[in-house]
Amino acid sequence: MEKYDDRCQCRIIHEDRVGGARRKALRADEIEGLSQFFKAFADPTRLRIIRALEEEEMCVCDLAAFLEVSESAVSHQLRLLRQLKLVVNRRQGQVLYYRLADDHVSRVAELALEHIRE
Repeated sequence: MEKYDDRCQCRIIHEDRVGGARRKALRADEIEGLSQFFKAFADPTRLRIIRALEEEEMCVCDLAAFLEVSESAVSHQLRLLRQLKLVVNRRQGQVLYYRLADDHVSRVAELALEHIRE
């Protein structure tokens, strides 16, 4: 059985391509930020929260009922999403409502969904 080898069969460095990639390279802090951003989308529970909040704001109790998990589990995920600036909250009396921070969050989720549905 032939083993797939994804390496070049000859050693040639295309300096113009390497230079182009270096010019477009992101700063280390930007790479880290993107990595953290996509980690948020990598967890099924967080992704379900993001999708639920695309429709309207919800409180922890509502999200827990929707997800069929504990309020504590939802709070933990919301804390992470808030730290990554993907969700924001507002207090109304004793109830804390969460919503997506902006439409970029839902656009990223929708774009990814379009990609996997191709």
